[in-house]
Formats: sequence, C-alpha cells, structure tokens
Amino acid sequence: MLKNDLLLRTLRGEPCERVPVWLMRQAGRVLPQYRALRQSLSGFKELLTTPDLACEVTVQPVDELGVDAAIIFSDILVIPEAMGLPYEMVESRGPKFPRTIATAADLATLHIAEADAVDYTLEAIRLTKRALNGSVPLLGFCGAPFTIYCYMVEGSGSKTFSKAKALLYREPQTAQRLLQMITDSSINYLKAQVAAGADAVQIFDSWAGVASPELYETFSMPYLRQIAAALAPLAPVILFSKDAHFARRSLAQTAAAAIGMDWTMDIAETRRLVGDRVVLQGNLDPCALYAPLDEVQKMTRQMLQSYGGTRHIANLGHGLYPDIPLDAVKCFVDTVQQTTF
Repeated sequence: MLKNDLLLRTLRGEPCERVPVWLMRQAGRVLPQYRALRQSLSGFKELLTTPDLACEVTVQPVDELGVDAAIIFSDILVIPEAMGLPYEMVESRGPKFPRTIATAADLATLHIAEADAVDYTLEAIRLTKRALNGSVPLLGFCGAPFTIYCYMVEGSGSKTFSKAKALLYREPQTAQRLLQMITDSSINYLKAQVAAGADAVQIFDSWAGVASPELYETFSMPYLRQIAAALAPLAPVILFSKDAHFARRSLAQTAAAAIGMDWTMDIAETRRLVGDRVVLQGNLDPCALYAPLDEVQKMTRQMLQSYGGTRHIANLGHGLYPDIPLDAVKCFVDTVQQTTF
C-alpha cells in the first residue's frame, strides 16, 4: 500500500484532496547531490547502467523536494541501443549515433529488443521500489517511436531533423517498418518495467513538433495507440507529445489515462478539445522558475486555478533546466501541495 497515492488516484479519475505534483527531469542537475555523484563517475552512461546509482538519483528528488512521484532515472535511447544501434553521450552536446539507419537494407542490422536487453533499468526499478518503501508511486518511461526514429535516422539532435523527415517522404514503408520495430521493442520494455514495479508509465514524444499534422497522424499516432492499448490494462499511461498542438484530440482518444501539455498549450482550449475523460498534466513554462519566488508562487496558483483542481497533475511544460534555482523548484512544489480547492 502506498502512503501517498495521489498520482494514481488522479490517473484513475478519483476525487483527490489536492493536485499531485512531479517534475520532468527532477532526477538531475538541478540537485547538488546529483551533480556531486556525476562528477565522481566516468560519464552519463555509467550512471545509467549502474542500478544502485540509478536508484539513488531516482530517490533524491523525493527526499529533497517532496514530490508526489518518482520517475526512474534512465534515458529514452536505451531502446535503439537494445535494438542493435549503440549511441554515445557526448558531454555538453548530447547523444550521437556512430551508425544511423538510412535505407531499408539497414533494418537488417536491427532486431526487436526483448526486455532483458535493458536489464539494468529493470533492476534499478526493483531497487527503487524497495528504497521508496511505499512512500510514493514510481513512474517508468520510454521514448515515443517517432522520437526514437528521429534519433536513429538523424544520428543526433537537430533543429530540423531533415534526414529523418526525408526518409518519411522518400521511403515511407521503410520508415513504418522501423517505427513498428521500435514500437514492439518499447512495448516489451514497458511491460517489463511494470512487472518490475513501475506504477505508471510516461511516453515522451520530445520531437513531435517537427512533424506536420498529417505526418504525425501517419507516423506517430498509430504507434502511440498501440503502446497505450498494450499498457493500459497493466498500468496508467501518460502521453507527452511536445509541441503537438494539432494532436491533442487524437492523443486523448487513445487508451492513455493522461496527456501532458507544454507551456504553449492553452489549458481551457485543451479541455474543450479533449473532453473530460483524460487527465491533463502540466504545464508551467520551466523558465517561469527563474522569476522571483513570489512570482513563481503566483504563476503556479494561476496554473492550478486554470485547471480547476480536478483531473490535473501539476508539472512543468518540459523538463527542468540545470541552472534553475533549487529554491524556485521547491517553491513550485510547495505551492502546489499547499493549494486546495
């Protein structure tokens, strides 16, 4: 039994005494104890693949910030690596794939990943469940197939993802075969996360906004629908598609319990578009946390009031930035937890 089950009750549509709050990238560089640990290691991937360390940094924000959920420390790119496409994490630059997928022939170098290919994350989940000792729920996650596809074809982050989009137009069947392989691998992975102890899962479509509405409906939504349908009987699913204003209605019509919103999405408009079935998550601009604390408190309350205090999970519209002041993060969390309706 969880001591604090606000997040899960909210995802189930049950009435709650207040809005739950957690933060994307809450286990990260905003915390001094995380920075100290990272400096003692060879790099990001050592932390990622060492279960007891991943557990430690997952629990840090629960202890430091008092958030209502933990999210396992991992990375969305573990799936392409498990499929046979390794990546490097270049300090201060981000991920880089030495080899990319450019043609149909390249798909022969890949395979659908079984969950045990990412056993270090599954072990980290098991360790974290014990460490949390029922205090708060634990979220698992993976990247959305479209976002993973973008990295696998482009080879790194990009402003345009022109190589990835070119393949969609030039060889749509190749793109769809790759997207289905990513989807099947992700379902295997997420099911194993739930079996290991994850109470809910979030799907991050970080690069959703580079697609047109037509491309997104063809090359992202079918795969998100598959993942949501496969996982919903096992655990609540949250879909977060950044910058995908055009897809809000479609996202809400999946089996997902909640959809995440970035800070450019109007709250009232979104509720009108999606109806009352799904929970909405978000959506304060992370940069708002650079403001004076009284302004952070004011903007947080305004956000809460806009949602009306029901069917809402408080969060930012994207992840925490490394230089956001810790006292502002605490102010955001405390303000949510002190506000009742």
